[in-house]
Amino acid sequence: MDTEVNPENPVSGASVPKRPAPRLPGREPELSRLTRLFPVALGGTAASAVLAGEFGMGKSATLRAAAALAADSGFTVAIATGSRLESHLPGGVARQLAEALENVTADPASPRTPYTEQCGPAGESEALEHFFHLVRDATGHGPLFLGIDNVHLSDAWSMRCLAYIRHRVLDLPVLIILTALIGHPPHREVALLEMAGCTPATITLNGLGDAAAAEILGLAPGELASTCREATGGNPYLLHALRPRLLPGADPHALGSSLIGQVLHTRMHEFPHAPAILHAAAIAGEDASFDLLAQLAGVDELDALPAIDTMVRLHVLDNSSRPMLSYSFVRNSVLKDMPQTTRAVNHARAAKLLAETGAPIERVAAHLLEATAIRIPWGVDVLRLSARNALSAGDAELASRHLRRALDERLSSGRRVAVLLQLAHAEFQVDPPAAAVRVREAVDNIGRRETAAFIANAMLLSLCGGQDARLAISAAGQIAARLDAGGPDAVGPLLSMTYLAEAGSRLGPPPEFRDFEEQWAPLTDPAARRSRSALLALDTVRSGESAQDAIAHFADALAGDSDGDLFEQHYFFTLATAVLADEPAHVDRLCRILDVEREPWDVHVPQGALPTLARGIALQAGGDLQRASVHFESLLRRFDERGATTTCPVGVLCAAKLVECWVDLGRFEAATSLLDRMDFVASQGLFTHTYLLYARGRLRVATGYTRFGFEDLLSCGRRLAHHGMRFPGFVPWRAHAARAALALGQGEDAARLAEEDLSAATRWGAARPLGTALTTLGLVREDDEAERSLTKAITALSASPARLQLATALTELGSLQSRHGQSEKAIETLRQAVELSEHCGARPLARRAAEELRSSRRALTPAKDNEHGLTRQESRIAVMAAQGLTNREIATALHLTRRTVELHLSGAYRKLGIPGRAELGGALAKSHRGG
Repeated sequence: MDTEVNPENPVSGASVPKRPAPRLPGREPELSRLTRLFPVALGGTAASAVLAGEFGMGKSATLRAAAALAADSGFTVAIATGSRLESHLPGGVARQLAEALENVTADPASPRTPYTEQCGPAGESEALEHFFHLVRDATGHGPLFLGIDNVHLSDAWSMRCLAYIRHRVLDLPVLIILTALIGHPPHREVALLEMAGCTPATITLNGLGDAAAAEILGLAPGELASTCREATGGNPYLLHALRPRLLPGADPHALGSSLIGQVLHTRMHEFPHAPAILHAAAIAGEDASFDLLAQLAGVDELDALPAIDTMVRLHVLDNSSRPMLSYSFVRNSVLKDMPQTTRAVNHARAAKLLAETGAPIERVAAHLLEATAIRIPWGVDVLRLSARNALSAGDAELASRHLRRALDERLSSGRRVAVLLQLAHAEFQVDPPAAAVRVREAVDNIGRRETAAFIANAMLLSLCGGQDARLAISAAGQIAARLDAGGPDAVGPLLSMTYLAEAGSRLGPPPEFRDFEEQWAPLTDPAARRSRSALLALDTVRSGESAQDAIAHFADALAGDSDGDLFEQHYFFTLATAVLADEPAHVDRLCRILDVEREPWDVHVPQGALPTLARGIALQAGGDLQRASVHFESLLRRFDERGATTTCPVGVLCAAKLVECWVDLGRFEAATSLLDRMDFVASQGLFTHTYLLYARGRLRVATGYTRFGFEDLLSCGRRLAHHGMRFPGFVPWRAHAARAALALGQGEDAARLAEEDLSAATRWGAARPLGTALTTLGLVREDDEAERSLTKAITALSASPARLQLATALTELGSLQSRHGQSEKAIETLRQAVELSEHCGARPLARRAAEELRSSRRALTPAKDNEHGLTRQESRIAVMAAQGLTNREIATALHLTRRTVELHLSGAYRKLGIPGRAELGGALAKSHRGG
């Protein structure tokens, strides 16, 4: 910032010697504007300019440089400097100018009374006139450069002198250059323009650019220099103060100088309440607001407002609704000048005030971090929540800082365990060995058994998977071992959650359920028994043995006052929704349990995400594709906001279900775009990667990339088999793989997949998988067997909510009937298929069914070129038979079964009135029009 004493300025009574102008990086434009005034003054007309800028912008240095250039151009130079310590002394600045001018005009033969003996209120008129004569006489020796540095600090008498000569030098070769602090209140009765002598050119010194900042700092132009310029606003004085502190690796935005803070604090003393507001602004930082600054400063709002207004005009504070200190270097400097205890106490006060006004939790926590050695019990929850959010945003280091600060408080054993485990999770991201130490420390602090079990459960629920899950499982295992002495009821629910977490995080086969079953047999606590039912349901699902048993176990787990924690576990939630999607009552119960007011344990999962996703899955299962996609899309936007779509298992599941929905809706471009965003490498968990493979396989098959889609679907099946998942309703990959195999001409593979699917679906016993498998079987079989399979599929699916699967089965049966010449049956079947598929919103399926329906109707229309009412198909087959082709050859050529050919020929014989094939040629010739 500008110093009040400038050693390089000429002393009073001396003129500036001729010497090269000092190098001022970045001030070339301002100096150029000043030198353009030289010819005006040299031509005999007065000119003036005001250099204005904030503290430290180089006003004095620019004035000195201009004075040196003026001396080189033939000007007589006289410079005076205003000083805060002399502003009360009458004539201080005027005396400095007068002494310099007297040296220029002195005549040894005619001694005169020095101006310094005349100035002051006594003899005011004579003194003012004498000052004017000094200026006028000096111009008789050549052009005159008058510079007044820090004119805003000049005494009132000197200002009056300058104002006095302003109209009297207009026709004299005088150049007047003033420097002033921007925004400084006018001094008493004389305004700045009145002192300039004529209409002045106002030149504002703004912050330097990157290149000039780099030159001052001795750096090469680049990102570091740019950051330094940003931290100081390009203020030259601050840049010079920053340079010796800019050590390798230092963050310019974190640096400051206690000397700068002291200087600024001292300068603010001339403005009422400004020092207190300055300290408050430094404490508040980006949280600065009028109310907060007034409260932190302990100043009445009516007094705070003018102080803030003045500091904004001085550019010390930003001119915005958030009156922050203008530069980070200034803020850090003020904080460095503040005693540590004072700083900590004020940060504690700021945290409390922000919390009371409902400020974002992260901002409250930021002040709590700085309130070291101050006991703030209420801040522990704030720090924990802020750490949770920081970890969600990927900032494990910040989360760790928050939690280490929370450990500084006096905590109960239970809360200490919770904070230690949360800290272990955060530290695990950057220092796994340290995380293991935190876990052991947490176990050593266990006091109450119930609290420890609750905390371990929460940790298991808060982690998405991968290595994080391994840490949680390890911690839960250590806590369970510590709690084992309390019996199965004490440790059972924790073991259940540990089992689920381990099963969901493994890429290989899950742990053996039977190993846990013996421990759970004697459970009596209702919550523990519900946990046991939930795991029995899971074991039944994975074995694929009985839908009825699985649903019964899920119903037991949902009964009573279930808190739903088990259903929040990603692995368990995914399987439960897959099984319960066709059970509306259970879906409603599940959603009510999941629809809790608190934030989910997992930081990546938005509040209300799980019930929304469960509803979407149920709607999709019921064939309501439009409403399901609305649920998925709205939820996906919330995952996108958290940056968790590609990493959180629930986010990945939502994305995969939406892709599946869009494929059925025919929105292939949107589905492709969404899949392109997904990270197949990061999503290596059982369900996330499997669902993505299934969704991509379906999309590829639907868009003509059949071979690639087929490989995706087979890979999906291999992963499920490797994990021991035999539940056929999880993802119906075999059904779509069989269709792809047929399209690729791999009939044997298609038949094998269809048979396997039917076997698994029969064992499971639910209508949807059974109907889907029977539909697939109808595609790979021929004639009556195919029709029987499709008819059974329709019967099974009609008893379920699976509207889309029913529409698919109807379309396949109608197509088969049409190919077999059963056009009347086909029309009725396909009409139902079109209506149902359109109701579902499945546009590709609806288009196919509609095309088949039109084809069937055309088949019933008599051919135009015969008079006996033969249909087009009957006419084609009759002509081929008349040409000597056998029934087998006709069937092969037209892709029909022999039975279908026989039926069409029988119809043709009847309509033509002939007994058989021998008479066919003659009958056709007679029936041909024009024949």
